Amino acid sequence: MRVKRGNVAKVRRKGILKIASGFRGSSNRLFRTANARVMKSMLHAYVGRKNKKRTFRQIWIARIKAFANGNQKSYSKFMVDLKKSNVGLNRKMLAQLIILGDASVVNL
Repeated sequence: MRVKRGNVAKVRRKGILKIASGFRGSSNRLFRTANARVMKSMLHAYVGRKNKKRTFRQIWIARIKAFANGNQKSYSKFMVDLKKSNVGLNRKMLAQLIILGDASVVNL
């Protein structure tokens, strides 16, 4: 006796096609191409989430460095001074303070 997968397969295919709804060409209509594109897009999304963290850290460091250079200090010396004076702010918060103009809090 064979196993009929009609409903399960239909639900699975509909789910993949729903994810692929914004894709161009046959990638949003034909299941086989849609499935390949969805798998590839999910891989890119995974890598992108990792790259986003890297990119934001670079941006925060660049902003802190610009502020430190404006105060005649190098970035590394500025960060060492913060550590010595027990300022417990991470780079994200420091960059945010610099943008908002509340940098008087971190003036050393």
